[in-house]
Amino acid sequence: MNKNYPIYKTTFIDDMRSLVEEAAQNFSDSIAISYKENYWDKEVNKVTFSQWRDDVRHLGTALIANGLREENIAIVGENSYGWCCSFFAVMAIGSVTVPVDKELPADDIEGIIGTTRCKAVIFGKTAEAKIKELLSKGALNTVEMLISVADESKIETSDLNGKTLTSVAALQEKGAALYKQGDNSYYDYKIDVNKLASIVFTSGTTGKGKGVMLSQANIGLDMTLGMYNFDITRKTLHVLPPHHTFGSTVNYVGHLAQGCEVYISSGIKHVSDEIKEQQPTHLILVPAFLEVMNRKIWATARKSKKEGLLKTMMKVSDLLRKVGIDVRRKLFGSVLSAFGGKLELIICGGAKLDEEIIRTFDSLGITILNGYGITECAPLISANRNKYRKPGSVGTPILACRVKIDHPDENGEGEICVKGPNVMLGYYNNPEATAEVFDKDGFFRTGDYGKLDEEGWIYITGRKKNLIILSNGKNVYPEEIEADLQKVEGVCEVVVYAGESRLQKDKITIVAEIFPDAELLREKGIDNMQAYFEEQVKWLNAKMPSYKAVKHVKLRDSEFQKNTSRKITRFNIDKTID
Repeated sequence: MNKNYPIYKTTFIDDMRSLVEEAAQNFSDSIAISYKENYWDKEVNKVTFSQWRDDVRHLGTALIANGLREENIAIVGENSYGWCCSFFAVMAIGSVTVPVDKELPADDIEGIIGTTRCKAVIFGKTAEAKIKELLSKGALNTVEMLISVADESKIETSDLNGKTLTSVAALQEKGAALYKQGDNSYYDYKIDVNKLASIVFTSGTTGKGKGVMLSQANIGLDMTLGMYNFDITRKTLHVLPPHHTFGSTVNYVGHLAQGCEVYISSGIKHVSDEIKEQQPTHLILVPAFLEVMNRKIWATARKSKKEGLLKTMMKVSDLLRKVGIDVRRKLFGSVLSAFGGKLELIICGGAKLDEEIIRTFDSLGITILNGYGITECAPLISANRNKYRKPGSVGTPILACRVKIDHPDENGEGEICVKGPNVMLGYYNNPEATAEVFDKDGFFRTGDYGKLDEEGWIYITGRKKNLIILSNGKNVYPEEIEADLQKVEGVCEVVVYAGESRLQKDKITIVAEIFPDAELLREKGIDNMQAYFEEQVKWLNAKMPSYKAVKHVKLRDSEFQKNTSRKITRFNIDKTID
């Protein structure tokens, strides 16, 4: 826990084209991206940094030849090598990426493409059916070119309504020929890093999302300054959705600039097996993934009747570390083998993470660096460091990023506000919403409540939109109560909210809605889950102020609905109670 150890070496990112070029120069024959065409394939495709540079350049050259410079271009589909090349190529030619969530309904996809007036759509296999559906309706009116990430598309000529259909591979082949013939249009263009470069629609866990406008300076400087904070390892596995800034900016921009190999996951259902097979040395995750990994560790220990032994070994190991003896990699080799055996670091952000999970992984030999970010800040705001972490904190702000607490209460808690080169240009075509989130000094209001300690470390209390305001004026942060409830044995997921009584409309009741681990509770001999959780909640209520007490426990028989970033979508939870 060294407060003053030096910042790590980083790579300055001027713009996306320079990033690709410099990575090719610095890491030439090293593997940049690896992936399988299909999960069941034995062969792993491995692309060097030089080949990646060529593929991006050739795609960019062909896009220019097709009149797509300085245009808005949507990218919708699963994470893939083609998605990655498209993301960089579009910005490298001065155009604007519009990453779209493939899980959205077809009409919502059309809404984003139409609102942003995209001239082209690059789509993956998983989005093809929705694109075809929109074409059959005569939609996508602003679109002139459809570009399939796959070599072959099932969209037929009769569906196109005058639009051009091609593929990423065909464009790369065309661009390679043009470049070989002397076409230097890809390089003969000065990129304005302060212009609009990407429109990212927020995940909208509390309602409809807004289009966040980011420049190449926002994205590049966020990673340049952010990567000073931590020391990433040589190989990661990309499991997050690429349309989200955590997936595109951190996993692609930050890692490829540093020469890290990025293995592209074939999908959530394959992640556990891929971690074993590909043996990444670090991961970028959101808390939902870590919660599942943590439950898997303890479920495996229980089934083998070694839960008690594992806890004892962890305590012994922690004591040995205090006297300078670290044997975690050997002592917990069988546990670590479930994560490939080489995993040593996890960078986590996107939501609050239970501190007990951080301690568990640390005891086993895996460091978790909890951080804080938001799409409007490209996304990284702060992070803990490899050798300097504070329990409960999301770290210190990245360099050049200023953080203040607006109207702090008696506990120093208030809205977290941010100012720096990573803060967005504004919301697309929404000046009113943009004005609402900036104060008179130019600080962006994050909508998150928290506090700063005397050394400037950030602590998150809760989300403004989730705040429960009682009739006596007291504020209740549901995330605080959720963190306590998450520690109760048998809780898989929990959401705390202000329940609305069907009989007493004006009465606010604090409700804890729980998705239980039914299998675990049955193993423990607990048949009446309602009574069990009510007793646990009663015990927790006794430890906190009476106004924060949970009055109603509601059980559910399925997981909460989540967006593709694995965040629970609170806005669609039925909050009525009997």
